[in-house]
This record gives sequence, C-alpha cells and structure tokens, in this order.
Amino acid sequence: MLRTFAFGFPKLGEKREFKRLLESFWKGNITEEELRKGMEELNLKRAETYGENVDIIPSNELSYYDFMLDTALMVGAIPSRFGEYKGLETYFEMTRGKNALELTKWFNTNYHYLVPELEGENFKLLVNKPLEEYKFFKERGIKTVPQIIGLYTFLKLSKAPKRVEEEGIPVIVMEKIEDEERLNRFAQALIPVYREVLRILKEEGAQRVHFEEPALVTDMESYEWDVVKKIYEELSKEGVEIGILTYYDSVSDYDKFVELPVKALHLDLVSNGENLKKLREKGFPKDKELIAGIINGRQPWRANLREKLNLIEELMKISENLVVSNAQPLYHLPVSVEPEDELPEGLKERLSFAKEKLRELKILKEALEGKEEALKEVDESEKVMTAVYAENPEVRRKIASLRDEDFRRELPYRERDRIQREILKLPLFPTTTIGSFPQTEDVRRMRTAYRTGKITEEEYKKFIKQKIKYAIEVQEDIGLDVLVHGEFERSDMVEYFAIKLDGIATTKHGWVLSYGSRVYRPPIIYGDVSRPNPMTLEEITYAQSLTSKPVKGMLTGPVTILNWSYYREDIPKREIAYQIALALQEEVKDLEKAGIKIIQIDEPAFREGAPLKKKDWPEYFDWAIKAFRLASKAKPETQIHTHMCYSEFNEIIEYIYEMDFDVISIEASRSKGEIIEVFEKFKGWDRQIGIGVYDIHSPAIPTKEEMKAIMRRAMRVLPKELLWVNPDCGLKTRRWEEVIPALRNMVDMAKELREEVGVKV
Repeated sequence: MLRTFAFGFPKLGEKREFKRLLESFWKGNITEEELRKGMEELNLKRAETYGENVDIIPSNELSYYDFMLDTALMVGAIPSRFGEYKGLETYFEMTRGKNALELTKWFNTNYHYLVPELEGENFKLLVNKPLEEYKFFKERGIKTVPQIIGLYTFLKLSKAPKRVEEEGIPVIVMEKIEDEERLNRFAQALIPVYREVLRILKEEGAQRVHFEEPALVTDMESYEWDVVKKIYEELSKEGVEIGILTYYDSVSDYDKFVELPVKALHLDLVSNGENLKKLREKGFPKDKELIAGIINGRQPWRANLREKLNLIEELMKISENLVVSNAQPLYHLPVSVEPEDELPEGLKERLSFAKEKLRELKILKEALEGKEEALKEVDESEKVMTAVYAENPEVRRKIASLRDEDFRRELPYRERDRIQREILKLPLFPTTTIGSFPQTEDVRRMRTAYRTGKITEEEYKKFIKQKIKYAIEVQEDIGLDVLVHGEFERSDMVEYFAIKLDGIATTKHGWVLSYGSRVYRPPIIYGDVSRPNPMTLEEITYAQSLTSKPVKGMLTGPVTILNWSYYREDIPKREIAYQIALALQEEVKDLEKAGIKIIQIDEPAFREGAPLKKKDWPEYFDWAIKAFRLASKAKPETQIHTHMCYSEFNEIIEYIYEMDFDVISIEASRSKGEIIEVFEKFKGWDRQIGIGVYDIHSPAIPTKEEMKAIMRRAMRVLPKELLWVNPDCGLKTRRWEEVIPALRNMVDMAKELREEVGVKV
C-alpha cells in the first residue's frame, strides 16, 4: 500500500508564533520556561498538521534557531571561545553574540545556517535533541521518525582549523574540510556519537531514523562516496532502519547512492529530470524503499495532480516499496495560502503553500485508492493549471531586441574609475553603510497604519521624510563619507520593488524564515515584469537635497529579485531576469538625471542562485552576469556599487568580476577577514571593495581595534586605494543605540588608519 511522508514544514506558525516567542525571550519579556512551553505548543500543532495529511511524521525539526547549530551541539562541537555549555545562554551566544558563528547560505537557497567550527576531534554526545523530541511526541501518543542532519552533510558544511602561512608567518585559519585525509579523520571521530544517538533512540522505541544528506547532490569525488558508504555501514550496525533524504538536485552518483546500506532513499524528482531518468534507465533496488519527492517544496504553484498520479503509477512499477513525498523541505514556503485575499484575479487558485502541499499528498493517495472526492480534486487541478500570466507585448519586444552592446558599459573600469575619483573626491578608506537604518517600532507602526488606511499617503510620506532627515543628520554628525537615505519606506529589499513593478504579486501573510527570527515575504512573479513609474526617486533625491555629500541610490538587483521571489515556469529564468533588469535600468537613468552620482545595486543572491553542480554554472552565470550588466548600464561618471553577503565567493570570483561594477561590499567580520583570501588568489583584481568590519547580526558594538584588525588583514592582500569601510549588511534589524556608537567607532577607525598609512607613506 502506498504511504505518504513530508518533511520541513515551516516552524514559523500560521501567525508567526515562533518569531514572537523568540524575540520576546530575547527582550526578556518571557522566561525560558515560557519559551519552551510556547515552542512545545507550536511543535504539537505542526505534528497535528502532518498527521491530518501524511502517514509518516518527522520529529526533531523545530530548532530554536538553526538545525546545523543543533547538530553541532548534539556532537559537542562548541568552539572554546564560548566556554562551558550553559544551555540556551550558550546557544544564543553562538547565534547572535559578539563572537557568533559565521552565517552563510544553505546550498542554493535563501535560508542561512550557522557554520559549525570543529576545533578538535574529541566529539561526545552533548545535547540529545532527537531523543528529547521523540520522547515528547511518544508521551503524547504520536509516533514519529526522528530527522537528523546527516554526518556527511554536517562535515561538508562545517569548518575546521588549518595551519597555513601568510607572508612567511604560520597562522591558523578556519577552512572547509575538503581533503580526503581530514574528511576521513573527522568522519571516524563523529561516527561513534551518531551511533550512540541511534542506539539510545532504539532503546526508547524508535524503529527508524531519517538523515538529511543534501550534500550528496553536489559534485563529489570517489573518495567522498567511500566515506559516505563507510558512515552508513557503521550506522546501520545499530539495527535502526535508516532513510537518507536528498534534495535540491539529482544525486551526484546514482549507482553509488542506491547501493548505500540503508532501508530507504529519498530522491528529488522535481528540481530537474536527472533522478527520474536514472530510475527509468536503471531501476531501483528491490530491498530498499523509494521515497519519491514529487511535490515541489520550493515553488508555490499548485501541482497538476493528474500528472503526479500518472508518475506515481509509473514509479510503482519501478519500486515495490514506494513512499511519496515533497521533493525539498517545505520551509521554503509560507504556511498557508488560505488567508490571502488580495491577490490578482485567478492567481490564488493556482497557488499551493506548505499546508496545501501536504493536502496534495493526501489527495494523491486517496485518488490512487479510488476515492471519489479525491478523483474530483485531481480533475479540478488540471482545470486551474491554465496560465494566469499577464503578458506585456512591449516588454517582450524589448527583450527580443536586446543586443550585445546592451550588456556593456560605455567605458572600461579604469577609465570610469579615473573620472569618478575626480568627481567624488573621496578620502582614502571611504566610509559608508550598506543601505538600511533601524526600522524601529514607530516605522513599522506607521507603515501598518498606512496600509490599513488609518493614515493618508500624505501623512505617511511626511513621516518618512522626517526619518530620512534624521538619518542624514546622524550620518553627517558621525562623519560618514557616502550617505544613504535609510530605506524607512521599505519593508523588505525585494518586496518593496515587487510592489512597484507590474507582473509581480505580493502576499499579506506569506512569511518565510530566512534565519533566526528574521522573516520575509517572497513575491510571486506571475507575468511580464515592467516599471510603470519611478520607484525610489522621490526618497533618494529628497535625501540628497539635505546634504552636500553623495547619497547612494539604493536598488535591489535583478538576480536577487528573481532568486528571492517565486517565479513563473512558462518562460526561462534568463528572460525573467532580463525583464527585471530593464525595469531597473529605467530607474538608474532617472536617478542619474536627478544628479545621483553613486548607485548601489545589491545582489546578495547572486551566488546562492547558482546550480549545485558546476557543469550547470556556465549557463546560469551567463544570464546572471548579463542581467546585472543590463540593470547597471549607467554613464561612466556614475559609480556603480553592489553588495553581497554571507556567501561562499571562492569558486565564483571570476564570475563576480565579470559583473563589471565599480565597488563591491562584502561580509568580513564573522569570517575575521578570511574572505579576503579570495581576492588575493585572483590575479589582477582592480575593483574597489567595501570591507564589512561590523557584524550587524549581533547587538554587540564592535571596538575600533577589532575593526582595524580586519582592515589590516585586507591591506596585506589588496592595495589600500581599493578599500572602503562599511558594516557587513544593512542595519534594519538593529537599534539606534547600537548603530550610532558602532558607526562612530567605524569612522574613527578609518580616520586613524588614514593617519597610520600616511605616516608610513
């Protein structure tokens, strides 16, 4: 009999209960006991939702911050700087304290995870969260399958100390575990802890455990597969049924994957057609269970259930032991589409968020069993699949007429640089911020009042101007060299532009977690994209009118708008990116006409959108680079900035360089400046770089010496004339009482550095 399984259901809650609980605890408004009780209630609600729709319910999914951190605590991987483990005190110190763990993107998604640091190899079972959650549900009569980040994925995403030489001086740096010897060594050290977890779970009554191993879909060497095989040979000795979940792409070696000594294997049959092709060509082992990921966990479009039903029937001929599931974790989707009542006509009927995805699995099983109501819903799904795409003939014409010269600026960088330096006359180590300033309670309150009609547009704009004026005054007083308007009018860097553009819908309740308690609402690109009116001109020109210093025009780039949105699937992503880029280019031209000399086009999602396999990179980066160039086609005298944060740049630095910006700002504080190595290895780097010396994800105020150390690290690699000074990212989530002293320290540090360099010169 066919069974159903789902995983990764959003922990946020239908009314963002998770966010409220966490932030209330951080503010001291609730106790630790109240936090735990609230989380338990949320966890039970999630299990109830699973149970109403699928047969197999996972546990150990509700993390207080990040599942990679939970896994690090499970194996006792706590860096020595955090001292002895003291429960949530240490937990949150590792997430948002002054010396917090590095934050980066989870594969090619907009979820951020905390990078574990494996200082040694003396691992031990410290926090058995899989057992705690399993017992919690068992005591309430709910049978679950514990879900744990797989040992191989945990290792591949962690970092460990490595001794290297810098200018002849031996130093210790944290690096990913890439070489065969270290990978084997760490795996052997971790296997006993994982085995102990399985052994204890078995004693408690667990018959099955799922390990999430998305790293198995990345490019892998043969020795890495040997390590994976050894891991699961050892874990299988505990006598617990093991399932391995893979997602986001096809497994890198189908033959080696299906040979692993485990009970069940999950394959993503949605991200591309490679896994399904292998299943059809090579079949599937009779002694294993196939967990077929057929429901899309990353896109909100309603499934064509007739097609899915046909696929299930085909898969049942390939595998006698079939379970159907979602293809990727459901936490990439909002909880439910039910409360959305202001979407463009016909769009809501085509959407399916996490709750609806679970229901699709239930309908498929019932339809296969011949239940009449389910069969009716299968027929209905076919009817509503008719496209609701809004076509714009003028946009289509512009895309069709693009030529090579449309993707190139008028002059090469070095000539632009000379012109821009003459115009801007900035000092050595120019100081600036990334764009946003604190979105305090009054900002959020006024935005809500405006949206709900409690205040007029005129009243709201007046309030925004007051906030902009204050931000300019603060920046002038601190002494920053290049200012920003603060982005008080923007709820989110993508959603703001989505609201202004035609062809993109936004939701009221479609929240998704990005990291910690940080949420955003991904827009939905459902038609051809165009710009009916200027989007940023009014606020930025007002800010510029208040100061003689340059104020940056602030735009979100086309690749990030695309990658942080749900997008239509009837045309290539390349074409959608170009449509967005043309709309942004119109904005750039309007800003230039208004006298704005510096325009920043942020692309934090440039790296994360890359396919997981390098063979697919050339096609992606070709259109991603062209989309940025199309959007940033400005006059030579206009200085184009871009910003990227919390991404792995090492392997894509050549592609980044091809974007042809004038200045790039990057994260460097949590990595303690180690990211600068990337630019050291790139021969001929000549672009200006804003070094992120201030970790904005922590409330801690950085000292001048801490920031100066990062700059000195950069100066060992890059010419001082190329370096800017800025925070890691936008300051939207911080408070003014944190921001002002931190920026004062940053500006003072830059001034001191100028004096030091001047003395040396």
